[in-house]
Amino acid sequence: MNTLKFDLNKEGKEFKILNATNGGPWHKRHVYDQHRSNFEEYKAARIPYSRNHDSGVVGVYGGPYSHDITKIFPDFNADVNDPASYDFACTDESILCTLDAGTETFFRLGQTIESQIKKHGTIPPKDFQKWTEICEHIIRHYNEGWADGFELGIKYWEIWNEPDLDTDDSTNKRAWGGTKAQFFDLYEIAAKHLKKCFPDLKIGGPALAYRSDWAEDFLAEMKKRGVAIDFFSWHIYCTEPEILVEKAQIIRGLLDKYGYENAESILNEWNYVRGWREDFKYSIQTIHGIKGAAFTMACISEAQKCDGVDMLMYYDTRPSPFCGAFDFYSYEPLKGYYPLCWYGMFYDMKSDIRCETDVDNVYTLCGKDKDGKALCVVTYYSENDENAPKKEISIDFGKKGKYEMYLLDKDHDGELVKTTDDLSFDMNVCSCVLIKEV
Repeated sequence: MNTLKFDLNKEGKEFKILNATNGGPWHKRHVYDQHRSNFEEYKAARIPYSRNHDSGVVGVYGGPYSHDITKIFPDFNADVNDPASYDFACTDESILCTLDAGTETFFRLGQTIESQIKKHGTIPPKDFQKWTEICEHIIRHYNEGWADGFELGIKYWEIWNEPDLDTDDSTNKRAWGGTKAQFFDLYEIAAKHLKKCFPDLKIGGPALAYRSDWAEDFLAEMKKRGVAIDFFSWHIYCTEPEILVEKAQIIRGLLDKYGYENAESILNEWNYVRGWREDFKYSIQTIHGIKGAAFTMACISEAQKCDGVDMLMYYDTRPSPFCGAFDFYSYEPLKGYYPLCWYGMFYDMKSDIRCETDVDNVYTLCGKDKDGKALCVVTYYSENDENAPKKEISIDFGKKGKYEMYLLDKDHDGELVKTTDDLSFDMNVCSCVLIKEV
């Protein structure tokens, strides 16, 4: 028997934002005869932020006329100060629909990745200052009402996406068509201008794809140039929560090294991937099943304990191969929806409570509310899941009580299985149990 002990008198930290996503609800406000929508389920998960990167390729978010700078401002030769130069309608629709679900937009200022043979929007802008002023007017549209806009108070504004994805000598670059030096120039111009215009907003980036050496060069250069960074965003796809935590600690160390101790570390793309070539099909199949769901819950649990990361944004809840939360065709919840939804419950908790015992491949998340009642999730996840043995688990909260137990495994979709005072149970590999004191 493996006993997981929690001392409810030892209060820890507040719960971080760890169930944010890329992509909002699959719903259109202007469609009156809509037979499919995941709006209510998405809303129920209490997702605080949705990053709008890659959203422009999906019809439910406004389609090909939304989000990217080249879509909002289609003629780069147009007058940057003329509202007629901008096409906001489809982006407005997506942002307002997401806000209806209680989710704020984390706005990526840049372009969707282009994997096709010819590139269009990912080619560096021909005038970095003008591009920056376009971004300024987009912010004014959504936060200051400019051009028949809104006062939404959007906080996070991210400059570009994955400029390090391809090296300078690569051909047919997918995310940033220029050199590293050119990107550093764009970032400096944009960050300084936007921070001067909007000192109270959070301006950051660069949505690092994976290269720590590139990140160090970037931070060293921005420090040299006197560029403020409110948040540093980065990505990782892996198979073990420990790999995610290790990368988070590397990023935090680099931020501290170059004087950005107060910058938030935001992991705003992450999911299960064993490999991008031969193992990619397996990875996608895993994302859509119980193993992917257990991986998600395990990563969220470890991220709450890790000082190296301040926010997680799951990639993604768009209708895409990486969406483990909703079925592509029916829009109904998949196994991967429940970790996001369950974590939303922890926003009602006063503080987290750390487990005082370690069990291999078992990940815990626990909190207590203002009345002292416990909420806990136990996850048994292993990348090596074939023939993994059952684990006998016992929960010790240091008190007796009555508890609801909800099960997420290959046969159960986060449903209530019993109400009990006995917190001993068996767990199969790749499963999660939520325990709620009543």
